[in-house]
Amino acid sequence: MQQLDFFNAASTSSNLPYTWDDAVARWTQEQSHKASLKTDLMHFRWLEPFLAGRPLHSIDRAMIEKIRQAKIDSGASNATVNRVLAVLRSVLRRACIDWEWLTKVPYFRLLKEPTRRIRFLTKEEAIKLLHELPPHLSDMAAFTLATGLRRANVTGLRWDQVNLTLRQAWIHPDQAKARKPIAVPLNNDAFMIVAKQHGKHRTHVFSYEGKPITQASTAAWYKALKRCGIEDFRWHDLRHTWASWHAQAGTPLFVLQELGGWESAEMVRRYAHLSTTHLANYARNSTL
Repeated sequence: MQQLDFFNAASTSSNLPYTWDDAVARWTQEQSHKASLKTDLMHFRWLEPFLAGRPLHSIDRAMIEKIRQAKIDSGASNATVNRVLAVLRSVLRRACIDWEWLTKVPYFRLLKEPTRRIRFLTKEEAIKLLHELPPHLSDMAAFTLATGLRRANVTGLRWDQVNLTLRQAWIHPDQAKARKPIAVPLNNDAFMIVAKQHGKHRTHVFSYEGKPITQASTAAWYKALKRCGIEDFRWHDLRHTWASWHAQAGTPLFVLQELGGWESAEMVRRYAHLSTTHLANYARNSTL
């Protein structure tokens, strides 16, 4: 399916007001490099019943409030509501500032989001989960715990991205969320897992019954979590677990940022409270 199939072409007559469809079509074209474009398209599809064919200048605060309330009524969390409103606001701002299709953008606030704790497993919980998972999922989960790679980078890892002699792998910029290359040193656990996969598939490191694996959060994953008594845990939380273990072991945050391929230091600071190594000497200053 082409990315623009469900949008109209941009207005060709200067006598016609630009519509939401025009803005989405241009946004999609200009943002084709974004790793999150697929998510944007999902939000645009949800917004289509409200905004399809509507002139941009008619999207006012009342319409945005209607959209906000409809998303809330659908049972979405505040965070999900905010993601929809955020992409809507981004498109309107681009139309106003960059494209000069609008003279102003309606002001509106996002909903408050609760600050969630980082969800991660203890070493004991992780070992138990790996034992409960079928072998192909266990290997991918263990590799994630050893490298911190995102799910898509694990399922999509190819042999031409791995050098077992140098004990390293790499993620190309177009495969990374931040669109920057990621160097992946293979520790002993990661090395052994990858070496075990050799010969199973011609192109992909991880496979199942002779085919590359495309999905990790399967029924088998959720059943294993249930048998372990692990609740409120997603596959992506394996990455949080990896980062949390690093922070607890004293890995400097700037090193963790590079290892994890995060674009900003702010994304890594959420793990800072798990490490007190750099504060220990100062803490002694208050002893009696």
